[in-house]
Order: sequence, then C-alpha cells, then structure tokens
Amino acid sequence: MTTTSVGMRCPDCAGQKTKVRTVRNMTAEPTLTYVLIAINVIVALGTLFSGGGATSAGGTLLDDGGLSRFDIEQGEYWRLVTSGFLHAGPLHLLFNMFGLYILGGLLEPAIGKLQFGVIYFVSLLAGAFGALLLQPDGLTVGASGAIFGLMGAAVIIMRSRGMNPMESGLGLWIGLNLLITFTIPNISIGGHIGGLLGGALAAFVLVDLRERMRLPEIAGLLLAGAVGVASVAGAIVVSA
Repeated sequence: MTTTSVGMRCPDCAGQKTKVRTVRNMTAEPTLTYVLIAINVIVALGTLFSGGGATSAGGTLLDDGGLSRFDIEQGEYWRLVTSGFLHAGPLHLLFNMFGLYILGGLLEPAIGKLQFGVIYFVSLLAGAFGALLLQPDGLTVGASGAIFGLMGAAVIIMRSRGMNPMESGLGLWIGLNLLITFTIPNISIGGHIGGLLGGALAAFVLVDLRERMRLPEIAGLLLAGAVGVASVAGAIVVSA
C-alpha cells in the first residue's frame, strides 16, 4: 500500500486522481429547471391568448399540441413532446410547476444539467406512452408525466447515494400523488405511472448502473435515450 493525500491506496491506484465533488457543484443554480418552468408558463399564456379560458382548458394550442391516439396515428408525432408543455388551466400548471421547482432544485445540482434534462424528457415521453396506452380516446396534456418521472428518478438516485427516500419525505409525497391519481377523475393514470417508471428506469441506467459498472457517461446517456426511443415506438404502436 502507498500513502497518499487521501489515505492508503494500492500502488496501481496511487497514481490515479480521485474525482471530487465540491460544494460549489452541489449548490449550483438549477438553471435548466428555471428554463423549463419559464417555457411552461409562456406556453400557458399562449394557450390563454389563443382562446383558452382563464380557469379551464381550450384554445388553438391545446387542439394543435394535445396528445391523442388519433393524432399520433395521423403522424403528428410532435404531440408526444408538445403535450407535456400544455396545461388544462392555471391550477394544473401551478401544481406541476411547484413539483418541477422542488424536484429540479433537488436533482439538477446533484447530477448536472445534461443528465437532468435527459431524465426529464425521457420521463415526458414515457408518460405520453402510458397515457396513450390506457386512454384510447380524448386529449391528454400536462407535464405530470415528467414530474412523476423526476420523483422516480429521485428515489433511484437517493438510494444510489446511500440515502433513504422514505426519511426525506419523498416516499410520502409519491404516495399522496398516486392516491390523487387513482381517486380523482379526469387524471391520466397511464401518464403518471408511465412517467414514474420511465424516470426511474432512466435514472437507473444513467446514474446507478453506470456508476456501479464504471461505464462512461455516454453509455448511460445512450441507454437512457433508448428508454425514450422505446417510449416513442410504443406510443406509435398503440395508436396504430
């Protein structure tokens, strides 16, 4: 063993530099989170000015960007993404943006903007797939799938860092949101469950599995991206 500045290490490891995560890294501003919130708010204002009511859904943007099996069957695949930035009224927007603000402030500084962004959009796509899978008819909008995905990702990442999600209150938060999902009408059960599972799986391959197997970051990004691609493929198949 060789004495180094960080303690006793084997001869092969002594010459390697240990990657250090500084306090500055962990307290960085979650700027991508703020950008996503701003986009959602701007789109909500656009929905209002395009004919939507101040307290309900409607308007040209919702008609052109909402998610349904019929529209995906017609080849309007952009709706898989645009539906995640549209909301059925101010309260719907408020609840989702509050969740994004809390979870983004927790996750983005911990894993970085790139990985956070990948998890967010994979969750959004997985939520869209889940919504189409369980809802043959009607229009689905909202960032809820992505928000649930961030909840699932937070559980995976906290466990990989040796923390108990239940002690943080995250487990209770997820439980309450699932209760609301299954008890209140007009909520996309498929969108919420799909997003939750998609976000958890993306975080597992991008953070947990990659770190345990010492894979390069690009490998984790490709695996997480594959989850998003599979979600898009599934959405197309169920809509055919």
